[in-house]
Amino acid sequence: MTQVNLFTAGAVIIIILLIYHHLAKKYHYFLPKPIPCMKPSFLVGSSGPVLLRRQGVTTFMKTIYNSFPEANIFGMYSIVMPVYIVRDPELIKLIGVKDFDHFVDHAFVSGNSDDDGRNDTLFGNSLIALSGLKWRDMRATLSPAFTGSKMRHMFELVADCGRSMVEFFKAEEKAGKSLEYEMKATFARYGNDVIASVAFGVTVDSMRDPQNDFNVMAKKMLDFANWKILVRIAIIQILSLVSKKFNFDIVDGTLSRYFRGIITDNMERREAQGIVRNDMVDMLMKVRKGTLKHQKDEQDTKDTGFATVEESSVGKTTHSRKWTDNELIAQCFLFFLAGFDTTSNLLSWLMYELTVNPAIQDRLYEEISQIENSLLGKHLSYEALQKMSYLDMVVSEALRKWPPNVQLDRKCTKDYLLDNGTGTRFTMDKGSSVLIPVYAIHHDPKYYSNPERFDPERFSEENRSKINAGAYLPFGIGPRNCIGSRLALMQVKSIVYHLLKDFEAVSSEKTGTPLKLAKHPFLLQAENGIWVQLKSRSS
Repeated sequence: MTQVNLFTAGAVIIIILLIYHHLAKKYHYFLPKPIPCMKPSFLVGSSGPVLLRRQGVTTFMKTIYNSFPEANIFGMYSIVMPVYIVRDPELIKLIGVKDFDHFVDHAFVSGNSDDDGRNDTLFGNSLIALSGLKWRDMRATLSPAFTGSKMRHMFELVADCGRSMVEFFKAEEKAGKSLEYEMKATFARYGNDVIASVAFGVTVDSMRDPQNDFNVMAKKMLDFANWKILVRIAIIQILSLVSKKFNFDIVDGTLSRYFRGIITDNMERREAQGIVRNDMVDMLMKVRKGTLKHQKDEQDTKDTGFATVEESSVGKTTHSRKWTDNELIAQCFLFFLAGFDTTSNLLSWLMYELTVNPAIQDRLYEEISQIENSLLGKHLSYEALQKMSYLDMVVSEALRKWPPNVQLDRKCTKDYLLDNGTGTRFTMDKGSSVLIPVYAIHHDPKYYSNPERFDPERFSEENRSKINAGAYLPFGIGPRNCIGSRLALMQVKSIVYHLLKDFEAVSSEKTGTPLKLAKHPFLLQAENGIWVQLKSRSS
């Protein structure tokens, strides 16, 4: 071997050793901290089981949650990133609410902050990705659009989609067709219609025309099995500075232009023709004009049920920032991204639970029948929906057992002296990541007896006071909670009402009991889907 080859080989070996040393050193982060830490493996950290598809995200959440049952906080490594796992409800409330100013931002998403105007992407300008002062301003800007009063105005748009879906099933039954459906795919069509109507101001019918442009584009955008999307998400998370500099987005250019075009054309047409429609486009037009404000007589009560999260003072503050059309359009994209998959997933699990728990379904149908009789032939109203206490109990329990987000994350935005109340005190460094394993907490028998049982009685008027606020997190916690909880609950309750009023959900040949969870890296899904048969109550 020549001297040149020897030199080259030696240089390569040195570089490899330097890289190895640099990465291995990252796994020393928790050594000086007075808390336990999961043992990392090189290059995958503590996340090997989920990255290599040996475990799904829910099983993985339970595994890490139970690693140190006596600890209320411990460490793990997500690939090479050190992450604090917080498993104690009181500590969760401390981080998420009381000391929120130290944990303002999300840890695993990256968008624009106070003075960063480089990122012009839809995702980078959406509320979930914004950070710092810019997030506070956008939250305050959008908050008035999600009050109970505004939901009341939007309700008819949501209810129309539910009634249309039920009429489709009736027509299929009349034509002698099978009413056996995979729930996730079916409710995804319903969710598509609701989001198209409420967030984008367009009417589509995805049950009768599943190939409509909006539905086709939506499925492409949310195809999380597509490796290109997974790579984009990974780049945005791991290489945040690079993704900002090059305006790297989850959505590719074609999809981005399509959804931008819908909003822009809609706004221009409404401006020219003086059209007013009670939807998010109308709200954004008011934001642009500076006329969307919190009303003094408007009370943000939990008028949509137990799971509704209340808006904090952050969302009720005044703001003076002027938003660009792109920044406003990005919020419609977020409503779609956040509401489409999570709502259809929750409805899938809810229908499964009603199918395998017929006594619960029967009791819910009784309440639906009582409300229907009281309406005297009129359509379901927003006020009537809020009176349905058992429906709220059922939905609250579905959110407990099958939470839309299996985990929450926060970033420590300034050094934080943590005192866990048991004598452990240490500083969480600025830039540290925090993960809250929601799914595991929701299935901990310490907070919910017999957690695998679907039991709406947990949320009865007599029992709901026993629920620890830090151990029930379907829509997050604190000022950074889900801004659209009212809209999501209204959407779910409306379709459950309209569907069960005319149809009974029964097991089909494809319904598995119990269902086997898919080994998906970040979504809560059934391995072979959730199949349910609809049986007409009039037959």
